Amino acid sequence: MHFRFIKLFYLLAITMVLFSCKGFEHIRRSSDVNYKLTKANEYYDKKDYHHANTLYAELMPIMKSTRNYESLMYRYAYTYYHLKDYIEASYYFKNFSEYFPTSKDAEECEYMSAFCLYKYAPKPGLDQTNTQKALEAMHNFASKHPDSKRIDEANKIIDESRGKLEQKQADAAKLYFNIGAYLRSYNAAPTTYRSIMKKYPESTHTDEYLFMIMKSYYKYAKQSVESKQEERYASALEAYRELKDGYPASTYMPEAEKLYAEIDVNIKKLRNEHK
Repeated sequence: MHFRFIKLFYLLAITMVLFSCKGFEHIRRSSDVNYKLTKANEYYDKKDYHHANTLYAELMPIMKSTRNYESLMYRYAYTYYHLKDYIEASYYFKNFSEYFPTSKDAEECEYMSAFCLYKYAPKPGLDQTNTQKALEAMHNFASKHPDSKRIDEANKIIDESRGKLEQKQADAAKLYFNIGAYLRSYNAAPTTYRSIMKKYPESTHTDEYLFMIMKSYYKYAKQSVESKQEERYASALEAYRELKDGYPASTYMPEAEKLYAEIDVNIKKLRNEHK
């Protein structure tokens, strides 16, 4: 009895799916544009974004320049967003804001275009091309709409995107430092850290970068021929002074002080040997 009930349930479910598909295909084949739009909106309101998207896609070229085109494009963009196709969503949100610049929804769609790029952007360890695009788009939005109700969220995304780009460069600098031991050359790491400091002057990690510059030059000097050591120790001391003057309470200061003491001893030894 129980098995027959399960079998009946599955047959009923399959029948409903087939009927639903048949019903949708009937809508697709209809030549009544208004009927298709009504059904597409019904799918949208029921959060069936896949079916809504399919019908909207067919209606887009037909309904261009009609009074329904604005709401159609608006919902069409959102179907892509809800389906997590953020690249297509960004494209259509951008199209909406450009095609209907005076619409009450233009600002929202301009924001959503940038937001979709942000949603699509990967973690810092991967290629950050889309993060850069998201940052530029959101920065343009913030510049154009400084009084928008979305400005706080836009600024948060700008800061987060900058942080991801900074982290990507910091990871590269750390990699240069780590492979320095194998290549017997730490000079790439300080250059990269300096580049990050220049690009992100308000970074909260500047003390870390200065310490890593100091540490890189210290290790670089130790692996160098004697004639180059004092010059490279001096570069380490320069970074130390910047760290001490700018961030005296940094958590990196205790280790930096130890390195400073060792560098000072090494420089004195070098100078005594050359007297």
